[in-house]
Amino acid sequence: MPTHEVFNQVPPITPFDFSRNPALIEGLHREGAGWAEPEVRELGALAGGVEAQEWGRVAEGNPPVLHTHDRYGNRIDEVEFHPYWHRLMDVAVTHGLHGAPWLDERPSAHTARAAKFYTWGTADPGHMCPISMTYAVVPALRHNPELSARYEPLLGSRTYDFGLREPSTKAGLIAGMSMTEKQGGSDVRANTTTATPRSDGGYTVVGHKWFTSAPMSDMFLTLAQAPGGLSCFLLPRVLPDGTRNALRLQRLKDKLGNKSNASSEIEYDNAVGWLVGQEGAGVKTIIEMVNMTRLDCVIGSATGMRSGVVQAVHHARYREAFGAKLIDQPAMRNVLADLVIESDAATTVMMRLAGATDRAANDPAEASLRRIALAVTKYWVCKRAPVHAAEALECLGGNGYVEESGMPRLYREAPLSSIWEGSGNVAALDALRAMGRQPETVEAYFNEVALARGGNHYLDDAIDRLGKELTDLGDIEYRARRVVELMALVLQGAQLVRHGHAAIADAFCASRFGGDWGIAFGTLPVGVDTAAILERAYVD
Repeated sequence: MPTHEVFNQVPPITPFDFSRNPALIEGLHREGAGWAEPEVRELGALAGGVEAQEWGRVAEGNPPVLHTHDRYGNRIDEVEFHPYWHRLMDVAVTHGLHGAPWLDERPSAHTARAAKFYTWGTADPGHMCPISMTYAVVPALRHNPELSARYEPLLGSRTYDFGLREPSTKAGLIAGMSMTEKQGGSDVRANTTTATPRSDGGYTVVGHKWFTSAPMSDMFLTLAQAPGGLSCFLLPRVLPDGTRNALRLQRLKDKLGNKSNASSEIEYDNAVGWLVGQEGAGVKTIIEMVNMTRLDCVIGSATGMRSGVVQAVHHARYREAFGAKLIDQPAMRNVLADLVIESDAATTVMMRLAGATDRAANDPAEASLRRIALAVTKYWVCKRAPVHAAEALECLGGNGYVEESGMPRLYREAPLSSIWEGSGNVAALDALRAMGRQPETVEAYFNEVALARGGNHYLDDAIDRLGKELTDLGDIEYRARRVVELMALVLQGAQLVRHGHAAIADAFCASRFGGDWGIAFGTLPVGVDTAAILERAYVD
């Protein structure tokens, strides 16, 4: 019953255009993929539309269900997804967010794909996991030319073909990855799964995997101990003779977030697999896949930051408190501007990494830069995502704590990328390992950031400070996070000084390097051009 007039309510943000993002579109053109802007724009409008947002919300609220047996007691090991999951997957595959860039001869195809992955990810991050793995499996699979020739065209096909059938009979394939085990986690060399050669050239695989996401994928790369050491294998769900491979789904994980996607524990009960790469070179082979999924971890975290800040800014533009719009309150402007700066920095460096991925095959310097820059950026951007999501949620107050706002879903999702493909310590130590084993990566890194010298004195000082940090090798592993954090910030600052909006670049360097920045968001120094910065987050 109406008892009084209700006012001061924020209108729904949907529909909105998620591609209305200057840092994204500028980076797309800068890295040579401007030709993809129409499709990025199309996906942006679709991702922020009422229908796609509903697909994501409902798929997240109706998690997959595991059916180990059919009604007659036959083992089937099938996962049932909500129909909206399949709609999300169909859009992603149709627009080439999976393996398509490997078959695309247009320039900067991986950069175009990164922008589209970023844009569509705001509809639902969960289904982006199998899309990412399908993208990442291709370079690893190329270590076996026969398997690559057979399956790569299907991994890049823009037809989403869900269902358990022999891979070569399908119109398109989705791929997954199984690496970690109960006793080892990130220490994959502690794996106990075994692979025994068969007379037909395949291997019999016995063991378990503690995390296997998207278990209804058509095929998986996995690690197992072969006679020649830890090796990489391809295991299809359905064998060439049409029978189901012995991949037993034991249970699905009850996760913090990423609810729309299934993650399982899996047993290989004399499953059949084929060697990818050489025996004993399993880590070297599968690291090709890991590096590509690490790029997607950065993209996914950047997507989450952008999603959170546009929601926060939208709320603040319409909500009033203490006689003024929230966005006009000085303390709130500080918070929102800081969130926008963090988001723009993540997006800008993400696009640089995507560009390096395109150029790495033919440019050793870009390959070296990508090696070190991806490690440090994966550590920092993914580490920043959860605190960014928490602050964006808080901008909505109690409304942000309610599920209907969508902010709790964003918050639950945020820690995932920091865990996936190596937690913070693994990523930080990997960066140190790269510098130690491949000194050319250090040279490539400093050549890159040196291009911004002279553009901001705070950044120049930070580059000098970083150089001193890296000459001191004492307790370097103990200091790993501090060193890698500074490397990531310097790289972001260099990209913003060279390519970003002047107000963003100045505020980033003054706060992150100038010593006038607190621990929480919203502690920017006085004098920041908040008006210009906040405009970057308007999507309507």
